[in-house]
Amino acid sequence: MAKKIAIIGGWVVAALALLVFAVFLYMRTYFVAPSAQSVASVVGVVDAKRALGVFAHPDDEQLVTGFFSAAKDDGAFTALVTGTKGEAGHQVPVVARQVDLGVVRKAEALKNGFALGIDDQEVWDYPDGGVPDVPMEEIVARVSAKMVAVQPDLVVTFWPASGATGHKDHMRMGLAAETAVKQVRAQGSGNYRGPRWIAYVITPSAGLKAFGGEAGRFVAANQPEPTHAMPGNTAAKLRGWKIHASQENYVQAAYGFPDWLLYALWDREFYYVLDLDAAG
Repeated sequence: MAKKIAIIGGWVVAALALLVFAVFLYMRTYFVAPSAQSVASVVGVVDAKRALGVFAHPDDEQLVTGFFSAAKDDGAFTALVTGTKGEAGHQVPVVARQVDLGVVRKAEALKNGFALGIDDQEVWDYPDGGVPDVPMEEIVARVSAKMVAVQPDLVVTFWPASGATGHKDHMRMGLAAETAVKQVRAQGSGNYRGPRWIAYVITPSAGLKAFGGEAGRFVAANQPEPTHAMPGNTAAKLRGWKIHASQENYVQAAYGFPDWLLYALWDREFYYVLDLDAAG
């Protein structure tokens, strides 16, 4: 009898394990983009030698850890601009006085950028939550000046109509980056013709619709299908949330499950890559 119970117990455990695996595979279907070209590195596939990221908040680089770490492996020079210090953010957990949060989050961003191997990094002081109130020409001029200084062939940023999450700061910084690219290309600066490529970071539409609520549905409806998919460097993302100590539990607070589970499901980064020479 004991042997039969052990056999039955073994079958039950095996069946449960198979069910969990099946559920896991099903959940992963929300975080894929079948039409996207699978590449080891977006920087590598376009053969960019210099890449500049333009984002809005400390921890936005968590969306592009795979991009930057692969660029480093490819030998490219990398730079990152973060438009705000994130001083209006919600701490999860609380690690500092709220009045000091901007200082703390700026330090977190710089530390994470160093861990990703970013060569040139700046955190600007536009108001967190108030980037759309800053005159567009001011932001564009500042981003343009950074482009001329860094001379990237590729710029990675937010899709302006959706901002990856629907955040208005994201959308504004994406639009500023896009406008600056066009401006620098039109004006030229010595031998520098401006960036050839823009890579817009895209969040998985199926996952947004299923788990992102109203904001997720907005983003899914206002972003293009990605052209490229690449490994997201899950280890760097998990490390990044430890570095961003004031936001360490953000994934759990926002989505109701831990970061390790999110990145087990969402282990790819997606980009809409535009070749501006080909676009004309």
